[in-house]
Amino acid sequence: MDRVWLQSYQAGVPAEIDPNEFQSLGDLFEKSFSLYRDRIAYINRGIAMSYGELDTRSRDFAAYLQAVLKLPIGSRIALMMPNILQYPICMFGALRAGYVVVNCNPLYTPRELEHQLKDSGAETIVILENFAHTLERVIFRTQVKHVVVARLGDMSTFPKSAAINFVVKYVRRMVPAWRLPFHVGFCTALSKGAECDVSPVGVNHDSLAFLQYTGGTTGLSKGAMLTHRNILANLAQAHAWIKPVITEGGEFIVTALPLYHIFALTANCFTFVKIGASNLLITNPRDIPALVAELAKYPFTVITGVNTLFNALLNNEDFKALDFSKLKLSMGGGMAVQQAVAEKWKRTTGLPLIEAYGLTETSPAATINPLHCAEYTGSIGLPIPSTEVVIRNDDGDDVPLGQRGELCIRGPQVMKGYYNRPEETAGVLMPDGYLHTGDIAVMDSKGYVRIVDRKKDMILVSGFNVFPSEVENVVAMHPGVLEVATIGVPDERSGEAVKIFVVKKDSALTATELVAHCRELLTAYKVPSHVEFRTDLPKSNVGKVLRRELRSAASGKS
Repeated sequence: MDRVWLQSYQAGVPAEIDPNEFQSLGDLFEKSFSLYRDRIAYINRGIAMSYGELDTRSRDFAAYLQAVLKLPIGSRIALMMPNILQYPICMFGALRAGYVVVNCNPLYTPRELEHQLKDSGAETIVILENFAHTLERVIFRTQVKHVVVARLGDMSTFPKSAAINFVVKYVRRMVPAWRLPFHVGFCTALSKGAECDVSPVGVNHDSLAFLQYTGGTTGLSKGAMLTHRNILANLAQAHAWIKPVITEGGEFIVTALPLYHIFALTANCFTFVKIGASNLLITNPRDIPALVAELAKYPFTVITGVNTLFNALLNNEDFKALDFSKLKLSMGGGMAVQQAVAEKWKRTTGLPLIEAYGLTETSPAATINPLHCAEYTGSIGLPIPSTEVVIRNDDGDDVPLGQRGELCIRGPQVMKGYYNRPEETAGVLMPDGYLHTGDIAVMDSKGYVRIVDRKKDMILVSGFNVFPSEVENVVAMHPGVLEVATIGVPDERSGEAVKIFVVKKDSALTATELVAHCRELLTAYKVPSHVEFRTDLPKSNVGKVLRRELRSAASGKS
């Protein structure tokens, strides 16, 4: 396919990036530490850490892994922490020392954690003490030999640190660290590392940087092998895209999504570390009043998130009263940005909500809307520099512009494969280098890509395709709706029927009113036949609505 999307690029965005600017992520860190040493790198819970302090502390942690634990290069270091300062210290340190980071969701169940630790082969884990009870239940069934326990008060000064840790340990009755075998405290690890030297490592573009696990929506989660080249290429692509509107050494980004998620990891962390930005880490983004109170303290210039986060913020009166005069860029990803949310965001902040698209397997960014788009486009944007996109049919042939097919992606950000899963790797990576995304899409003559939906989520009503995202966008336009999700349910007459699950914004909203609203905007066969009101919808750790759980509940399966 011709790269028709280049005609729609914003001025100043190149067609190609240079993935060889840095030899490794460690090289990138060294440059930023040198350039922005006195600038604040991270702020969390009122505590600021400069790039110079991040340099020293991550170096100490690297030395602890290398010289104290004597881990061989390439060892897996599992990190099980929310957005706290200890996370970037440990992540940067592990990468600088030549190790592979395995991000673990702190909300994992014991079964999920056990699978990921076993599958990755991690022998070392850094965990926040609040979640020690999960590790305690499975540690002896894993290969883990070294445990570093972080506490919420670690980065505070005495006596505040002692008070915080006392509350967590005794008032909240967390599992005490001593119940974990072979453990050491985070501060102790840094102290021991400070007494040792860090040895140079032979890390290059092809070296693994992350085993980044997928959501496991179709079974056990799989570890996407992301190399240093994958991550460096993707942050270079993202940097090239936003460069026309950002100031190096002058940005302040809000990170409400967890850094262990690939979106925040590459977009918020690495890309903005490259330009010396200050990063506000939000530990608990589900506490919207507390999040808004944090936002009120800082003149933030960039914010990223998922549709559910933006929607929640827009329904908070204090958020609407914030000063958005410094805001330059708002970007949504991880799930489709709904038109109703995007339009309300523009009215509230004065800026458009720019939608991006990516996958864990693409490190993650693949397409982004141009930053000069003034309004909601309804698309996931254009392929970013050095990225090729084709739309293919079930026979693997490229389809003409304007026709539906599976979105397939090729570029330097595409993963090496799934760890220890050659058959599944072969199932998604084609011989010509393109990655099957599993998303049905259409590309127009200007290169804009529109996702129709996931193949498996498609609903077949009397032989007609109904795509849940279209129904959800329409339902979300109703002023009485807070959230919505759509699935297909069995129907004797039509094979399948459309069912929507709705969280009310207006308590007086009725199913009859919603169906009438849909009839005005949707073809008859797309109109929901079933409406179920709920107090909330099941979501992943980053706020993505889990349709699979709704399907399981509807079918009576657990």
